[in-house]
Amino acid sequence: MREKVVERFLKYVTFDTTANPNNSNCPSSEGQRVFANYLVEELKSLGLEDAHIDENSYVMATLKGNTEGVETIGFISHLDTAPDITGKNVKPKIIKNYDGEDIVLNEELNITTSPKDYPDLKKFIGEDLIVTDGTTLLGADDKAGISEIVTAIEYLVNNPEIKHGDIKIGFTPDEEIGRGADLFNVEKFGAKYAYTIDGGIMGELQYENFNAAGATITIQGRNVHPGAAKNKMINALHIAAEISQMFPQSERPETTAGYEGFYHLNDINGNVENATMIYIIRDHSKEKFEHRKQYMKDAISKINEKYDGRITLELNDQYYNMKEKVEPVKFIVDIAEEAMKECDITPIIVPIRGGTDGARLSFMGLPCPNIFTGGLNFHSKNECIPIIALEKCSNLIVKIAQKYAQR
Repeated sequence: MREKVVERFLKYVTFDTTANPNNSNCPSSEGQRVFANYLVEELKSLGLEDAHIDENSYVMATLKGNTEGVETIGFISHLDTAPDITGKNVKPKIIKNYDGEDIVLNEELNITTSPKDYPDLKKFIGEDLIVTDGTTLLGADDKAGISEIVTAIEYLVNNPEIKHGDIKIGFTPDEEIGRGADLFNVEKFGAKYAYTIDGGIMGELQYENFNAAGATITIQGRNVHPGAAKNKMINALHIAAEISQMFPQSERPETTAGYEGFYHLNDINGNVENATMIYIIRDHSKEKFEHRKQYMKDAISKINEKYDGRITLELNDQYYNMKEKVEPVKFIVDIAEEAMKECDITPIIVPIRGGTDGARLSFMGLPCPNIFTGGLNFHSKNECIPIIALEKCSNLIVKIAQKYAQR
């Protein structure tokens, strides 16, 4: 499968599917629809006659089972790439037999990827890596996942002696801007259990993620000429700085790891007259998550006493820890772990310090742990993926399908 999955991946990254958070339409960018239509035709060419795209660019298809009594499972990845860095005109290149040293992505612009900054690279010395030219992201998040799923399905089609049940395939738009599961029709999808292929380094298997909320803090200041400002001006930017200092520095993304939650000031803009702060709140523990939300409410209430109610807080839950829904059927995680070992992959079972479509889908009735794609340094111009990870994940998907049939 190695040659096939690499060929697919290099083709898929040529589609510009950058999500647009400022567009409320679904999909948020036309490139996602173009890519979705391409995938539908490819799946049909593999014999999946029911492959289709709906009005919102959700792609679904079924590989019919060849043995009776097997639970229907699904594999899901997302079409879009993150808006942090452009995904247009991606120019991937392959670094053969990586030597463990700095990788020159773009000599003219003096852009490199160094294992000093990205130490996980050292784990793939001797392997072939796919990298960018230093001007775009690569798109392994999540075109690697789509490549791995389609390549595994093709392998099953071409090797009918491998026993499996019905396998559902789903590709979603706008996961990177938090909307991937918004219009996903679980009943129509028709799987009992599923796996998102949307993770990091080779071997990662995840069934825990953050509980998540988003907060918008709006500050109304009062602007007057600075020459006559004494006892009159109320600077919204200074209030924003004051609010920022109300949250512990030890509870930020850059100072936390593992199961530790955080408050993250994701965006701030404004002027003396008014300012807006965008926060995200994350914690694996539901109890601590609720405490964090209350802490923010109390902080805003306190500062409002000082500034006569000039600050408003809009706080909304975004998604929850899938562990609550996956643990009752934890055998689906165990199957994936066993399949990894049989594919000579060392399982790395860790909590997700983020969320996936699978988190929300689990609460929509489709228990959905997450499996690695194998990419590194997502959402950056230093993004890369070892070819062995593309190959191993494709093999793993086949093995998981086999193991459900063996049950």
